[in-house]
Amino acid sequence: MKVYVGGKELSRLLTGASCILIAIWCFAAVTGVTELTNARDRQDLNALNQIIKNYQQNANTADGQYRLALAYSYAAEVAMETHDKRKSEAFAESGLDQIKKAVATNNDNAEYHRLLGELCGQVIPANPLMGTLKYGQCARDEIEKAIQLDPKLALAYVSRGVGNYYLPAQMGGGPDLAIKDFDKAIALDPKLAEAYLWKGVALRKMNKDPEAREALQRAQQLDPNRLWVKEQLEKTPAH
Repeated sequence: MKVYVGGKELSRLLTGASCILIAIWCFAAVTGVTELTNARDRQDLNALNQIIKNYQQNANTADGQYRLALAYSYAAEVAMETHDKRKSEAFAESGLDQIKKAVATNNDNAEYHRLLGELCGQVIPANPLMGTLKYGQCARDEIEKAIQLDPKLALAYVSRGVGNYYLPAQMGGGPDLAIKDFDKAIALDPKLAEAYLWKGVALRKMNKDPEAREALQRAQQLDPNRLWVKEQLEKTPAH
């Protein structure tokens, strides 16, 4: 996954000498994101809860609110992976409170809008009918806003693809449409493990197991410590 600081991709903010000039800040930012990602990868909700508590102490700026919202989103993701929909819903709703504050401060930040859309989408699975009515439009609109603000934001296409994956074909979604978004994300960032992971899941749903395994294996190469990738690969038949 890309590293973001203040909702902006770190590689766009820091290059060469500029990173050296602010090395302490750079190290702290990357360390924080790495800690969060590692906890997500090993599905460690206890660690994520502790990170959330730590981030709550510095959630008085848009940057701090974004980081806290991202931590809630990761926790919601892990709760869903471990089959606790209600806990996932609670984490996502808590994250919404924070990211809305960040968006209110900086409405032109594409990553803030992407995360807002993703968190809206993460609330839905616990109660699909009511959740879709209440949060479905938010999920669609915010991710489209992110893409409008930054058409090269690969994660936004992954977020849109996940939404399309869960949206039935008769309602304008489906795995075939989702795969187009995942392929767009991969074209923008060939090392984005998240895009390969979800592409594999979507391909498996279409009964394209060999292609699904290929995508999941690539995700595992890029993110070898992520347990959910391993679980998805084990669930995909080898033909």
